[in-house]
Amino acid sequence: MNSDYSIAAHWPGGFDESGLQAWAEGLRQQLTAPQVSLGLVFMSPRFFPHAQQVLEILRVHARIPLLAGCSSNSLVAGAHEIEEDAGLVLALYALPGGQLRGIHFNQEQVESADEAAYWPTETGVGPQQTNGWLVFADPFHLDSESWMRSWNEAYAPLPVLGGLASGESNEQRTQVYLNGEVFEEGGVAISVGGDVKLLGVISQGCTPIGETWTLTRVEQNLIHEIGNRPAYEVLVETVNQLSAEEQRKTRGNLFIGLVVNEYLEDFHRGDFLVRNLLGGDPNSGIIAVGALPRAGQTVQFQRRDATAANEDMHELLARTKRELAGATIYGGCLCSCNGRGKHLFGAPNHDAQTVQQQFGPLGLAGFFCNGEIGPVGKKNFLHGYTASLALFVKK
Repeated sequence: MNSDYSIAAHWPGGFDESGLQAWAEGLRQQLTAPQVSLGLVFMSPRFFPHAQQVLEILRVHARIPLLAGCSSNSLVAGAHEIEEDAGLVLALYALPGGQLRGIHFNQEQVESADEAAYWPTETGVGPQQTNGWLVFADPFHLDSESWMRSWNEAYAPLPVLGGLASGESNEQRTQVYLNGEVFEEGGVAISVGGDVKLLGVISQGCTPIGETWTLTRVEQNLIHEIGNRPAYEVLVETVNQLSAEEQRKTRGNLFIGLVVNEYLEDFHRGDFLVRNLLGGDPNSGIIAVGALPRAGQTVQFQRRDATAANEDMHELLARTKRELAGATIYGGCLCSCNGRGKHLFGAPNHDAQTVQQQFGPLGLAGFFCNGEIGPVGKKNFLHGYTASLALFVKK
């Protein structure tokens, strides 16, 4: 699947030096733009022993000045999601006037990041020199939450998009790639600046249920009171007010949405950060959530299932398309949760096809993640069960 500015393709085979050379050259010839600005590569674990050679072959034969990516068991190319024995995916992007810079960062740096100036000094990229970041990171040897916090301090409200690599989970082993180098820890960040910006669509796969409420008593991740009533009581009442069919769909699929920006006049899809409901106690009236909410924050309960995820994705992509009316989209990168795909939707290619329906034909590559990265409001977060789409757009 390609546009004038980007192309993505899937290599289903194993490591084959001459085959990969010819494939990379052929892919470069299909791109009408005179030069490539960026290559994204995603490989399944069967390429681990050959990853470094693969990177060299692709860089030389597709003439890629900046190549980045990571490992995953399941990959995205064009309108296709390859969920088993995935092989390798390469996308080439021509980003006219874009200023790109790739860096590798590690856990040691995350632990040292104690002030807002830390990351701009380490990366050589100040907040005024970038329009956003694309990041692929290892989930096993990097404290992603701490990294995200310090990165936000340095760069928010600029968007950070991407995902956490997957690989041989029983061995807790993944790879991240930058140019010719293979790293088994840390992350790779690509700054997108100049005449190209990054636009994110973050579909958390939920639909709101019931009304919005204000948290009135909170302690750490425990919500004691909502609207001055026991939180558990409000939760039960919200579910009981649903139709029998809606109640059935909600069983085991209940989450909470926390508003990130309280200054909005009213709240819509995309304004909530969705987090797990960890449990509730009818006696004390407390519910526990997978976040640290604060008193005064607006919340709304959410249902997550295939129907909700489909609706959410369609609505957010359509809204983004309206906002972009007439803008040039050079290409995209789609990072989808391992829990999505055909396990969730019952059919393959859901997320990739939905993106192509709205924006295609688009050079689109990506992978299935152990956690997704993207903004809600003016801050960036780690997500689960989410599709994080990064679009390269003419500024």
